[in-house]
Amino acid sequence: MATEFTVGDDQGWTINFDYEAWAKEKVFWVGDKLVFKYTVGLHNVFKVNGTVFTNCTIPPANEALTTGYDEITLATPGRKWYICGVKDHCANYGQKLAITVVGESASPAPAPSPSTPIAPTPNSAYGISVSRYQLLMATTTVVAFLLV
Repeated sequence: MATEFTVGDDQGWTINFDYEAWAKEKVFWVGDKLVFKYTVGLHNVFKVNGTVFTNCTIPPANEALTTGYDEITLATPGRKWYICGVKDHCANYGQKLAITVVGESASPAPAPSPSTPIAPTPNSAYGISVSRYQLLMATTTVVAFLLV
């Protein structure tokens, strides 16, 4: 089941908000949706690449999302970057978001050995949440390893 994330929660898409901290404890899956809420005219949203994100380079205005309620469905796994292109909101006020989207087609865990008892799962949703947790832990380990 897809999750809808309001970027910045109650604060929405605004300046002087720590979007890195906001995204840190979240797991974004293919099919989930980001919703950028803001006052029209005060902000906008650009989907950008990593270099543009790092440098806060503002793309052409015709590429901006500007409705004040911009919905983006996360269609593919991998890194995703978003910035505000109004004035210096990205460069000087931290109005930018980077996330990693996890794919639904993760490789399955190895089968247990015949001597390992297999407890029945109460329902299929339990099995999904366990595998998502395992994938989250593996992703966290890889990220931590890459940062060292």
